[in-house]
Amino acid sequence: MLRLLSYFSFLVILVLGTGCARTVANFSKTLDSKDVPVKVNLTNESKNAESYIWDFGDGTRSDEESPTHTYNSSGTYVIKLMAKKGKKEVSASQVIEVMGTSKCLVEMSTEFGKVIIELSDETPQHRDNFIKLVEDGYYEDLLFHRVIDGFMIQGGDPQSRKAGPDSNLGSGGPGYLVPAEFRESLAHVKGAIAAARTGGPGNPEKESSGSQFYIVHGQPVSEGDIRRNESRRDMYYSPQLKEEYLEKGGTPFLDGEYTVFGKVISGLEVIDKLAAVETDGDPPRGQSRPKENLKMNFKIVD
Repeated sequence: MLRLLSYFSFLVILVLGTGCARTVANFSKTLDSKDVPVKVNLTNESKNAESYIWDFGDGTRSDEESPTHTYNSSGTYVIKLMAKKGKKEVSASQVIEVMGTSKCLVEMSTEFGKVIIELSDETPQHRDNFIKLVEDGYYEDLLFHRVIDGFMIQGGDPQSRKAGPDSNLGSGGPGYLVPAEFRESLAHVKGAIAAARTGGPGNPEKESSGSQFYIVHGQPVSEGDIRRNESRRDMYYSPQLKEEYLEKGGTPFLDGEYTVFGKVISGLEVIDKLAAVETDGDPPRGQSRPKENLKMNFKIVD
């Protein structure tokens, strides 16, 4: 009888102990870099909670259990996790310091998200021109006026800002050209940013548009594609570029024809979304223009 009573006493204590479990908010973090853009992987270590709200300290939030967040500007941020169970809410906070960068970075904002682009120091004329246009607000609310899935997305025509649906876009610019800056270290791998230009005998030096650019979406690239392009254009791809082409794809047939002056280092998924929008069709049926206007905005990343 005594053993039976002890057994029931143990059950009562166990039940009471389980019912008193507290809701605890806690998390850990790992950073892929100290300089912008910084990707932070957050691991939720909370206990006895039913839902979560994350405040990243930069004006954005998430209700994922263990999210990943990217900081595109330097500064001090407080990451706050709120763990909830019923009416009970507890929180935990950690401070993160994001340092500036020596790289030349710009942030492109679209309705599908943000993209960070690194401009190359190997193409100083294109880099400096693009930075000046961004600082002057030249690209504010301009459109991606030409989008071809599996190829590229193009914009930067100042005539697109207030263009009607039947406007013929693609010929506008700031009134000057930029000399070509071809570099074998820079290629049309997916995510590359390159300068548009007019073709044909009227532009024998392959000078670039002063403002129009495109970002490569591209298609899969094989080793055979790479060898044929090297032979056809009498050029050589480094092992690193070959690996990037094989991993990401691109448009190698444009190498040596248009100046590549940077690359996307964060936000390739946004490029995929932009490339997938519905357009009015390829020529001659249409102009490859999105049926719904796709606006862009840029700012310098500190």
